[in-house]
Amino acid sequence: MDIDAQSLPTIGLIVPPAAGKVPDDGPLLYKDRARFIARGLALGQISPEGYEAVIDSVADRARSLADDGAQAISLMGTSLSFYRGAAFNRQLVDAIHKATGLPATTMSHAVVRALKAMGVRRVALATAYIDDVNARLAAFLQEEGFEVAAVKGLAMTDVIGVGTVPPETLIDLAQDVFAQDTSAQGVLISCGGLKTLGIVETLEARLGVPVVSSSPAGFWDAVQLMGVSPVAPGFGRLFELR
Repeated sequence: MDIDAQSLPTIGLIVPPAAGKVPDDGPLLYKDRARFIARGLALGQISPEGYEAVIDSVADRARSLADDGAQAISLMGTSLSFYRGAAFNRQLVDAIHKATGLPATTMSHAVVRALKAMGVRRVALATAYIDDVNARLAAFLQEEGFEVAAVKGLAMTDVIGVGTVPPETLIDLAQDVFAQDTSAQGVLISCGGLKTLGIVETLEARLGVPVVSSSPAGFWDAVQLMGVSPVAPGFGRLFELR
């Protein structure tokens, strides 16, 4: 890695897949503003049982990232951080900070911040999840002060498989859930493994409301821990906020 890249703020990511690869959205959004490194949790499936098997290793992954030079850390898994509720999400942030002494956040914290930044209080949920996880997401958002207008999921549990869902399927999913209740002030596409960065502007143009998605919002939130501007025109309304 060249000296210029090494000089950028380094943000550590705890990601669900075992490979520990940095999601593509980070470099696409902030290539010249931040450096990202990652550690994988080896999540076996997108389900409460899967989360329980790995959640206790979050602090270890955070320490590994800190040892490798991370200056801030995000747990980049939405359902991993909301599945036990709002208080547990805050506990995860505290645990990462306590383990490393670094600024910390989670993807669930990110989507809450993003929805509030966009003025969305009543939200339609388009997810990758099974019904149990959808119910937990709705409960989490309600704890955080949101109204849930409608929910529709893809009933997926395959950690790698969610990354192969075609853009057209995700566009249809978001349009379908918004059509269930057009009083929604925005749409949340939830699951950090879904590839959504390239469809947000299309959806916002079609629906006429803000669209927040897990992975893009996760990076929007994480870079701010280091004082990096999150503005990135061309990726939806969230990234135009100043």
